[in-house]
Amino acid sequence: MTETAVVAAAVRTPLGRRRGVLAGVRPDELLALTLRELVARAGIEPALIEDVVAGCVNAVGEQGRNIARVAALAAGLPESVAGMTLNRMCGSGQQAVHAAAHAVLSGQQDAVIAGGVESMSRVPMGADAMGVEPPESVTARYELIGQGVAADRIARRWGIGRSELDAFAVRSHARADAAWRSGRYDDETMAIPTDPTAALLGRADPGPGARIVDEGIRPDSTPAALAALAPAFGPDGLHHAGNSSQLTDGAAAVLVCAESVAAATGLRPLGRIRATAVVGVDPTLMLHGVIPVTHRILARAGLTLDDIDLFEVNEAFASVPLAWQRDTGVADDRLNVNGGAIALGHPTGCSGARILTTLLHELRRRGGRYGLQVMCTGGGMATATLVEAAPAETSGGATDG
Repeated sequence: MTETAVVAAAVRTPLGRRRGVLAGVRPDELLALTLRELVARAGIEPALIEDVVAGCVNAVGEQGRNIARVAALAAGLPESVAGMTLNRMCGSGQQAVHAAAHAVLSGQQDAVIAGGVESMSRVPMGADAMGVEPPESVTARYELIGQGVAADRIARRWGIGRSELDAFAVRSHARADAAWRSGRYDDETMAIPTDPTAALLGRADPGPGARIVDEGIRPDSTPAALAALAPAFGPDGLHHAGNSSQLTDGAAAVLVCAESVAAATGLRPLGRIRATAVVGVDPTLMLHGVIPVTHRILARAGLTLDDIDLFEVNEAFASVPLAWQRDTGVADDRLNVNGGAIALGHPTGCSGARILTTLLHELRRRGGRYGLQVMCTGGGMATATLVEAAPAETSGGATDG
């Protein structure tokens, strides 16, 4: 019998601005806190977990040494729980979920935690490459440009002007602010203890947990304020700090297990993973892979755009979801309904798992069935995950904590 991969629980930290409220927390301990919270909310026996798969883009320094295994040990999970860190650039946390789902679907593992982490305060972007350029065998073939330049090129190719990019950014902040004010982010987020090390070691009085709101949200953002910002990627550029994703710190984790295991152990899934997909695209344009990967995964699942209740397209830059929307024709009321990375931030290794956590919780809140998450990544790739929400009477997971 073919096994089904379900998400039994999902949780994330609030996201902190670079050098903000989470800057003092080591990323390995931030992920460890998230793993511990996930296990507690799911109510699973830790010994049933076989592996922790974590996305992390800059796997050096405090994010090195296979941070997935380090975090599992720091969280106090059984020594039998293995760990693996992977890097698919901005889609790393999403790819971690794919790896976990593939292991379950193939029958090789029964319960895997997938997630991701990035502390962009403590481990700067590009730290993993240490200034080393790609080899001539690549640079001779491709004009390798920065992602911001690629985002500007996408805007021009799809006919998206500066005012439309800025309006989208304002909407992202407004939707994220409304989500927090209405409590829509409460179930998926966790508190951060004052002393994370003390909390992980079980020492007395680690300090009260701080319920932090995603720190990057600017509810007072306006088109006029964004119009005053200088382009960031050239004098004639279209993107700037206000309509691009923010550098942030954060971690997220989801429990992926076989549906039979969930049933046998009393876990109540949030949903199941229906399909996954990846594509590669022209690395000189780089960020437009969200379009072909959408069509690929829908064809694989035998569904159409009309079948999907909610879409999450990572807001790496405003032109990415807007170009995707130009191609698909999806209405605003089904796209990034609680804001995205322009407002919340984009801790690169974490974001894929964070977005899935948000998508599953919002699907359940609305009583929707299908959700589709797509992300562009550096180097000219894109990732996609199609989930089907569990019926309301069987869903549980992170809201039980």
